[in-house]
Amino acid sequence: MVDRSGRFAWYELLTTDVAAAGAFYSKAVGWGVKDESTPELPYTVLRSAGAPLGGLMDIPEEGRRLGATPRWMGYVAVDDLDATAARIGRLGGTVLVPPTDTNIGRIAVVADPQEATFGLIKEPTYGRRKPGRLDEPGRVGWHELLAADRAVIFDFYRELFGWQQADAQSDPADWYQLFSAGGQTVGGMLTKLPSVAQPSWLHYFNVADIGAASKHVIAGGGRILQGPIELPDGCWIARCVDPQGALFALQGARGQTSIEPSSASEIGWSAKWGGIASQGRIVLPKPKR
Repeated sequence: MVDRSGRFAWYELLTTDVAAAGAFYSKAVGWGVKDESTPELPYTVLRSAGAPLGGLMDIPEEGRRLGATPRWMGYVAVDDLDATAARIGRLGGTVLVPPTDTNIGRIAVVADPQEATFGLIKEPTYGRRKPGRLDEPGRVGWHELLAADRAVIFDFYRELFGWQQADAQSDPADWYQLFSAGGQTVGGMLTKLPSVAQPSWLHYFNVADIGAASKHVIAGGGRILQGPIELPDGCWIARCVDPQGALFALQGARGQTSIEPSSASEIGWSAKWGGIASQGRIVLPKPKR
């Protein structure tokens, strides 16, 4: 078993149409899609270069009755799931689904004190292969928390997972806080717009050609909500929604496919979609992801 404690180790899309979602992400991101259902649970596994990284499943009927909508959720690996779930409450968070044995491992679904949801997982069934580089096409290369107050919420994740500020010398008033897990910078936190009620995690999927991937999103029935935008480190990003309504983002290089460039030494941006919004600016120099 590869030690992934404190790192995102699995990603799951809860959707209203598994077959359509699988076909969409196969084209847009290049993932392999395989039905690995059991008699107890229908489940589709997503693979990048043969390595499993996530799954697709239907939103449970009870969830639909309660108004659940399609969404991506990242699971963070922990050594002691029950103890970590118990610590969630002591730190001000909420356990939404208590520790449960499933086809992907023993999991729990939780929310941080500002109500952003994520998963916990112990000994993931598909976590035995050593993961590739964080920037490899097909990987989930970045994790972004749209928080009610990013300066306050960071302490929760530091206490829970041991995450560290990747730019410890930055001013606490800066709008974007990079964070590292296991010594590797894997994401950032920012404060969402005050008008938005629900904080959320947004996951960025690596692609080799941001222009081609963006066109696949549109051709497949999804939408580009913002971008593609070139960041100061040379990476391009696009924030998107899939045909069933789940939010995600793409990041990658500018390939051979033409795109509308939008670059500057300072990039101001503001986005709002599906009840989630964020705003801020990225100013040179910015560390590479």
